[in-house]
Amino acid sequence: MTMADDTPDSVVALQRKLRWQCRRGMKELDLVLVRYLDRHFIAASASERHNFVRLLEVEDDQLWAWLLGRSHPQDPQLDALVQRVRSPD
Repeated sequence: MTMADDTPDSVVALQRKLRWQCRRGMKELDLVLVRYLDRHFIAASASERHNFVRLLEVEDDQLWAWLLGRSHPQDPQLDALVQRVRSPD
């Protein structure tokens, strides 16, 4: 499955696959990532879904620092996504 495959079934399959990648070494990180996955991933644009996949490639300590606001990604697309993932909605 490629990121260009935007059919509803493929997006749901990707969401299921990513659920396992959201399981990290920190329970708090797991909860934040899975919350975004459950609430926003399906309705997100293809670009935002791609950036979420990129976000999951980041090491846990760096990702946690971004989510706490202690530092920010240099990539503006990742920074915007981090802000969305951080939001409590």
